[in-house]
Amino acid sequence: MNSQGGPRLVAVLPPRKVSEELIHLQERMATGPVTLRQIIYVLRGRAYMLLMILLALPFITPIPSPGLSTVFGLAIAFISLRLTLGQRPWLPKKFQRTQLPAGFFSTVIRVATRVIKMLEALLQPRLPGLTGSTFLLRLHALVILIAALELLLPLPIPFSNALPAWAIVLTAGGLLERDGLAVLLGYIVFAASVAYFVFIGDATWQGIEALWHWIETWWASWHQ
Repeated sequence: MNSQGGPRLVAVLPPRKVSEELIHLQERMATGPVTLRQIIYVLRGRAYMLLMILLALPFITPIPSPGLSTVFGLAIAFISLRLTLGQRPWLPKKFQRTQLPAGFFSTVIRVATRVIKMLEALLQPRLPGLTGSTFLLRLHALVILIAALELLLPLPIPFSNALPAWAIVLTAGGLLERDGLAVLLGYIVFAASVAYFVFIGDATWQGIEALWHWIETWWASWHQ
């Protein structure tokens, strides 16, 4: 109540954009090692969606990072699995205690500045029918989950991490900003990542068959 006896008006500020949240995190976490728990605390309300974006950012380059992809992919998979099941997003304490080196996310965000600027320009509320229902939220979370499982594969192959990482960034960013177009773009990249992994699997299988055929031929000729 104000001095006149009437109701007190409280200004409600709109939530910050994804890019602003990430820059804010960079400023807060610039010095010293941090844990995922600290990051979740700083991000507060939209923590888990933003955390998935943040964990996917290191892999948007065409060169895979097998050591990090396993840990970060597991964290993204766990969060998205909870969302797929209609449960509150959450990470086990073991994951929350994961410590990241000093300046890690500061470096990631600085390197990914162009991506963050692209997100800032791209993400805006539109096509609300694609982000406005619980069923669709769970479906989109399932796409993120499968992309995270792709990210888990420690394959030393260009783009094997980049494509699923982009699918996660676009889909999670679209859900944060209620941007159905970004979610659609996330699905397109996700489909491309699935096709790429199928191609890799098929090429690998054909290579194994060719090698086996060569071994059989060599073995038969050697015993003649």
